[in-house]
Amino acid sequence: MARFLIVGAGSCRALALTRGLVAERHAVRGVTRGAHREAIEEAGGEAWIGDPDVVGTLRYATENVTLLLWLLGGVEQEDLHGSRLQMMLERTIDTTVRGFLYEAGGAGTASGAAIVERMATYNEIPFSIVEKGAPLRPAVDELLSR
Repeated sequence: MARFLIVGAGSCRALALTRGLVAERHAVRGVTRGAHREAIEEAGGEAWIGDPDVVGTLRYATENVTLLLWLLGGVEQEDLHGSRLQMMLERTIDTTVRGFLYEAGGAGTASGAAIVERMATYNEIPFSIVEKGAPLRPAVDELLSR
């Protein structure tokens, strides 16, 4: 069993992934500002009230997390693919996080992919970068197998 933290957990794709992971007896913690709390819980996940734009609200969300999924490829807010993403990756060093999945696709995500590749490689954290709309499960399974 693994524990997942999904940032961007309210999307249809993230909720479907949550259902699949929970059905396989994995634990899923989904980050929401509040609007998607019920949907996350109905999918079997634990809703974590937080804001990826305020990384401090996610500080304790990584507790006992195996894989961190940053599923914000459809969000065109440059900081979420730049400084906030980098800060979140810095916060995962020396934690239980053993893999990172980044969803690219919106404006500014090319720099986000470069940040993920640079920091994960340097810290020897397995990572995967998927394009917005691409299947998530193969990348998740590949990270779990490492």
